Amino acid sequence: MIQLKDILQNVTIINMYGSIDVSINQLVFDSRKVSDKDVFIAQKGYTVDGHQFIDKAIQLGAKVVVCENVPLHKNKEITFVQVVNANVALAIMAANFYKNPSSKLQLIGVTGTNGKTTIATLLYQLFTKAGYKVGLLSTVKILVADVEYKATHTTPDSLTINRYLEKMVAAGVAYCFMEVSSHGIHQKRTEGLQFVGGIFTNLTHDHLDYHKTFADYRDTKKQFFDALPKSAFALVNIDDKNGDFMMQNTKASQKTYALKTMANFKAKILEKQLSGTLISVDGMEIWTKLIGAFNIYNLLAIIGTATLLGLEKLEILRLVSELESVSGRFQYTISKGGITAIIDYAHTPDALKNVLQTIEEIRTGNEQIITVVGCGGDRDKTKRPKMAHIASQLSTQAIFTSDNPRTENPQIIIDEMEAGVQPENQQKTLSIVDRKQAIKTACKFSKPKDIILIAGKGHENYQEINGLRTHFDDFEVVTECFNQLNI
Repeated sequence: MIQLKDILQNVTIINMYGSIDVSINQLVFDSRKVSDKDVFIAQKGYTVDGHQFIDKAIQLGAKVVVCENVPLHKNKEITFVQVVNANVALAIMAANFYKNPSSKLQLIGVTGTNGKTTIATLLYQLFTKAGYKVGLLSTVKILVADVEYKATHTTPDSLTINRYLEKMVAAGVAYCFMEVSSHGIHQKRTEGLQFVGGIFTNLTHDHLDYHKTFADYRDTKKQFFDALPKSAFALVNIDDKNGDFMMQNTKASQKTYALKTMANFKAKILEKQLSGTLISVDGMEIWTKLIGAFNIYNLLAIIGTATLLGLEKLEILRLVSELESVSGRFQYTISKGGITAIIDYAHTPDALKNVLQTIEEIRTGNEQIITVVGCGGDRDKTKRPKMAHIASQLSTQAIFTSDNPRTENPQIIIDEMEAGVQPENQQKTLSIVDRKQAIKTACKFSKPKDIILIAGKGHENYQEINGLRTHFDDFEVVTECFNQLNI
């Protein structure tokens, strides 16, 4: 067992009631999981306040309670530690509990609205190909060298992060690439972690159900860069208008990447095809299997990061040409009749616009672009009409359907999307609540050489309706439709 006083190192404590010279078992923030000699951290969550469950945690065996508000009637056998912010305390305690694993490897965080998963995953690919043991903490999966674990959040809770980082250290991992979400920053899940670098991709409309204003969303992202140490690097997309803002107060070494403006890492797109993109980097031409300008920005972030971490330039460019696209990110299949279906995670207005503009750039004639898209339930409602406007504006035909309705009525979500369609585009839209039927209809509408975009879910292999998740994979469904319709 570990001593309480050891895991309280660097935690800002207001008051202490009881002894810190006690042995403890585990750190727990979910009262239902408390067992004998555990430390219960009472967090004030977005919807639930952990202080309500202090008595329950004690009944289940907690010997220490860390909280912001100490109960009036305290059990004298229990140690109460009063802190300013329980989320921060949990993060620092979690790092201490697992012996600060982030200090024993090279941890790089990737934040921004779009591109986080692609950049983190491709950096994992590149450094693995370069011969290193690598870790990944992403929306899609968690990888400890070549061992895979299921991911549940873009940025896991502090205990989960440190537990997997400890596994990585034990496995001999040299580099870990981690997605850092605005939720994770705001809820202080990354406190206590020692980053050697941070990457900023871009900032567009998303998560305003949580942050309420774009300024708050932007400022939350900036906190990550404000916290980077002088020894770290901050690599930002300077073509994004928020790139300069992210670096304003950082102590880290400032580096930039861009396609349009002067930057430390710059590229030029020479040729675009469905099979890939030809680019020029520092006068050298590279063929990449990735498609679209948004993916070239991702590649520049990867090239910049690999360079800043000390890999040799020619080796980096060689490895970049070998990188494979990430599951559910501009992933495509072609039917035997020549219809192309593209599956992409695009679930923000900007991401959807980027993908549709890329499709427009690579199509060779008058092929139809048929877009199947929905919006998630219990999430930011303000982007629904914007998503529908973009889909109807940039497609030959737009089919609005369900994404993950969760607890909302899917028809109401679609109605809110339809409100964004301009009068001149209304004849180009169709609404089908059942997602499978919507995809099948898109296939039926298609002729050889047409392009179907199925947006919003990407890598997800489930659909969540009324709290129940059932298996649903866009790639599987469209492949099945191609085979059934024999097209």
